[in-house]
Amino acid sequence: MAEVVFRKLDELTDDEVYAAYAPPEPDWLRVNFVASADGAATLEGLSGPLSGAEDKRVFKVLRARCDVLLAGSGTVRAEGYGPLVLSAERMAWRRSQGLPEVPVMAIATRTASLDPASGIFTEAPRRPILICPADLPDSRVEPFREVADVVAVGTGAVDYAAAVAALRERGLRQILCEGGPHVFGDLIAAGLADELDVTISPKLVGAGPMRIAEGAPAEEATPLRLRHVLEAGGNLILRYVRGSSDE
Repeated sequence: MAEVVFRKLDELTDDEVYAAYAPPEPDWLRVNFVASADGAATLEGLSGPLSGAEDKRVFKVLRARCDVLLAGSGTVRAEGYGPLVLSAERMAWRRSQGLPEVPVMAIATRTASLDPASGIFTEAPRRPILICPADLPDSRVEPFREVADVVAVGTGAVDYAAAVAALRERGLRQILCEGGPHVFGDLIAAGLADELDVTISPKLVGAGPMRIAEGAPAEEATPLRLRHVLEAGGNLILRYVRGSSDE
């Protein structure tokens, strides 16, 4: 069994944090969430109040490491996503790795209930991708074709296996998913999640909010291995990768 690393986040340099999240394979799909100590995915309807500067340091590293950032339209609307941009330091790191300065933004939606004139499309430094079902009426999809590449896969809902394959055909092999819970639930059910990066926030939220994965249940549980635990300000920042815990 691989040794689990325990470290204080503030003892790590940025280079060490980047190294701690090096993907083990060229094709890799990681999911990043924050949850309360009692398992809630949101506080007052949003994930932001559960997060903090410590969690966001890792959050920004994960964004800098990916080729494409995938998020569901509900998360995009609720969390107020704007155009996908990075700091000058993060862009410089990407250039040093031979990567474009910013990742591509991909938005998954069952209904295309988004505004094609919003900044996430019109102000994006790289052309975004809209992922939607193939049977969605063309009248719903057509307004997005001027501001995004459209990947139409699935009937009645997004086919995430086909969507992931389409992203990788475009050379977007390192995928970071930031939710929401229904997207994560669909990725688990389809057996597509290779890694879960989850920050356990030192807060008790109580009954009501959803878990980080929702929707149709998976046929079986996916074994994970704990790779590291980073502690910062009472937050536990955990990295799990697919595979048996006794390997």
